[in-house]
Amino acid sequence: MTRILLIDDDPLFAASLRRQLSGLGYTVEHAETLQAGFHIAQAGFDIIFLDVGLPDGSGLDAVEALRSPVNAPEIIIMTGKGDPDGAALAISSGVWDYLEKPFSLDKMRLCLTRALEYRTQHRSQPDRPRERHGIVGNAPALLACLDRLAEAGWSDAPVLLFGETGTGKELFAHALHRISSRSSLPFVVVDCAAIPDNLLESELFGHTRGAFTGASVSRTGLVGLADKGTLFLDEIGELPLSGQKTFLRVLQEKRYRPLGGQTEVNSNFRLIAATNQRLETMVRSGHFRRDLLYRLAGVVIELPCLRDRMEDIPELVRHRLAEHARQRRATVKQVAADLFDTLSVHSWPGNVRELFAVVDQAVLRATNEPTLFARHLPDWLRTKAIRARLTQQPAPQNLDAPDPIKVYRDAMDKAYLMRLMQHTGHNVSRAAEIAGLSRQRLHVLLKYHDL
Repeated sequence: MTRILLIDDDPLFAASLRRQLSGLGYTVEHAETLQAGFHIAQAGFDIIFLDVGLPDGSGLDAVEALRSPVNAPEIIIMTGKGDPDGAALAISSGVWDYLEKPFSLDKMRLCLTRALEYRTQHRSQPDRPRERHGIVGNAPALLACLDRLAEAGWSDAPVLLFGETGTGKELFAHALHRISSRSSLPFVVVDCAAIPDNLLESELFGHTRGAFTGASVSRTGLVGLADKGTLFLDEIGELPLSGQKTFLRVLQEKRYRPLGGQTEVNSNFRLIAATNQRLETMVRSGHFRRDLLYRLAGVVIELPCLRDRMEDIPELVRHRLAEHARQRRATVKQVAADLFDTLSVHSWPGNVRELFAVVDQAVLRATNEPTLFARHLPDWLRTKAIRARLTQQPAPQNLDAPDPIKVYRDAMDKAYLMRLMQHTGHNVSRAAEIAGLSRQRLHVLLKYHDL
């Protein structure tokens, strides 16, 4: 039987919706707060109707945490006030739909019926394996990207990878090529930021002998080299407008003319583009062509920043240490708990690339020592960890029977979160800003500590 969870703090509205849903033959549970909703959701539900404005936080911030269990429910957001930005955030977070209160019974039934039909159809499809090809981590946000990657691997649709610098866009592009039907064919990388404007057409499309001064021989361009394979345009936002116009036609027709050539040449490539810029914003400011954006965005995969998947840091560190060991044909170094404690205080604006750079420095400092300690990390990071620790009140301890380190750390984390929420008047956005966390990550921590 279909199980539905309703999370809403309006008793009259909740009672009415619960009666309607029960009358349709569904099993319905109700929670008035996010904390109660998190607790009840552990039992497993097919659908969650989730209000935005709740006493202990925003429903939009809780979507990721509610969808994290295996066989995640479809979530339908409800709000008493229409908010286009909120709707966009909800959809990008993976919710099924966004309903504005008050909504009619017919509208609710149609939305619910479609969500359940999709859920049944989705369950009947064979699971696509998550092929990693060097992608490390198991945070829910990263696993969602791997699922999108698996879906994209089955088609030739253009893929747009968006993510901050250092999140692994080129790694994802390589992985997508390897799981596609073109895996045995060329993978050609174009760094759009590194090609001067006056050389762009020659680099992309090649040239014939004598096309310009110094062109003593004909040369095949990067687009031609990618024929039947994959063309990866890195930092596509750096492509000048003139180049965007030229490339749009190539993308549409899969034909181009080398510089100085008289005839057009075919190139049947699959396109993957990547950027750390919001192309929609660039379109509005006139710095990026709207029609090109539409062509690029066949499948869009937004890679999570490291601060939103801090639980992956231990696995990433061990992965990097294993790489060092393979390169040097040495034993993999062990890692002391205090090193992970220290790494956890930083928000990693440079993402995985910055983390790996710090690990590399620690390995150099450790030389032949078998274990990495916090002592091997850069001084600025150790100083930051000490400052963070001094701002926390340690939990009371029984010195005759010391607690395990995890219990001690959890107690300190909970004390910090309690003071943080009190200081901000339980304003989640402000608290996340002060703590250097995303709102989703802060909600996960608050849930973990029963706050």
